[in-house]
Amino acid sequence: MKTFFYYMIFFCGFVLGFNFGADLYGIQSVADFMTRYFSEQVASLVVCGICGIILGIIFIILIPRIAKMFNESLRKWIASLKNISMVQLIITLLFLIIALVIASLICSPIYKISMSNWIKIIVAIVIYTALVYGSVLLAMNRGSEIETFLKATFVKTEREEVRAKNQKKKSAVVPKILDTSVIIDGKIYDILETGFIDGPIVISTLVVEELQYIADSADAIKRNRGRRGLDILNKIQKDLPLEVIVSDKNYTDIPDVDNKIIRLAKDMKGKVVTNDYNLNKVAEIMGVSVLNINDLANTVKTVVLPGEELKLHVLREGKEEKQGIAYLDDGTMIVVEGGRNLIGKDIVATVTSVLQTSAGRMVFVKPN
Repeated sequence: MKTFFYYMIFFCGFVLGFNFGADLYGIQSVADFMTRYFSEQVASLVVCGICGIILGIIFIILIPRIAKMFNESLRKWIASLKNISMVQLIITLLFLIIALVIASLICSPIYKISMSNWIKIIVAIVIYTALVYGSVLLAMNRGSEIETFLKATFVKTEREEVRAKNQKKKSAVVPKILDTSVIIDGKIYDILETGFIDGPIVISTLVVEELQYIADSADAIKRNRGRRGLDILNKIQKDLPLEVIVSDKNYTDIPDVDNKIIRLAKDMKGKVVTNDYNLNKVAEIMGVSVLNINDLANTVKTVVLPGEELKLHVLREGKEEKQGIAYLDDGTMIVVEGGRNLIGKDIVATVTSVLQTSAGRMVFVKPN
């Protein structure tokens, strides 16, 4: 079988070489040279035969090696097909079709050139092979990048889809107007991310200006708080799938920012989101709904009841005489009656009362 294969290769090479020899003999100088030694008919056969034998031998040497390389490449390509996605496979097929179209356009004028047909065929084979191989190689190596680009261009991300759905529902959702204090605090980002507060979220340019003013402060602590607030605003706008509205309304007849925020909430029929105790009270007086982040934080803090025993570490003095101050793990302040002399010590105390306000929770205890 192998011998027959080699005979067939030689025969194909011989036929092509024979035709090439006929074209070569058609050149006047070659014909004149050969007819010096042979008759015209014999000279033609000699040239065609020599060209056929040479090209046949070249085919026997090159074709098996080319076939082996092609077979190995084909196996690798088939194996790689198992590891690529359907999108990449479609991209590869599209590249292949484009390569065939381009090759056809290039070869069309070549067919019209006056030359031997076998030369036209070889040129066409080279062009088609080069373009097809190059297109497949490009698609296989860059397919994942092309897929990513197409998805980024034409396919909506999950966050964009959620944001689009939220925008459709915006007419039924009450706007939430953020004040400066709740932005600086930072917890609002985590709360919005978990979905406890829905949009649209309204940010007044008055709040942004106030944050910029704080960020430019000479005081390092204030400056850091202002920059933190601006960072939180940036994250809310870029990272969360919520509709964010920037309002540039400025009520020149109202002097301070807090009252302007309350007025904005009233005009938009929205709710003020804050952790400022005073703003909370003023908004309630003005008939504006308030979402106090401190109320939410206090709600999820550890529940302690009068009579319950707590293990505490007294940290410092309290405001009142003989009082000590301790804290629970969640930050709840503990006032230790008679704890001034117990600073720096671990104690067990009994809860006597709990004071709950929008400003926070305080627990009063008495050492055992």
